[in-house]
Amino acid sequence: MKLPSATVAASLVCLIIAPAFAAQTTPSAAPSTVPVPATKRVTCLATTQSLKGQDRRDQLQLCMAQARVDCLKQAIDQKIVAEARKDFIKTCAGSSDGTEQR
Repeated sequence: MKLPSATVAASLVCLIIAPAFAAQTTPSAAPSTVPVPATKRVTCLATTQSLKGQDRRDQLQLCMAQARVDCLKQAIDQKIVAEARKDFIKTCAGSSDGTEQR
């Protein structure tokens, strides 16, 4: 009985990990500057879902700030500058004009 459940678990792990490896090993002609939209924001929302009230707001704000820092580092590594950098960070972190932290 454990063999089928282990097989299912291994299959799920492969389904989750395989696209990440494929994206990393696929060479492209042009530098990739378009990240998967809103993944960091969705991750932050999911990780703070169990919290309530001010704790949730605080943790969400910290998570999104870290996401923006990570996106800034990525933009610097890709040598994205000026207005393109600002747009890249918004897209990468998953924030839009109406949902940014104030």
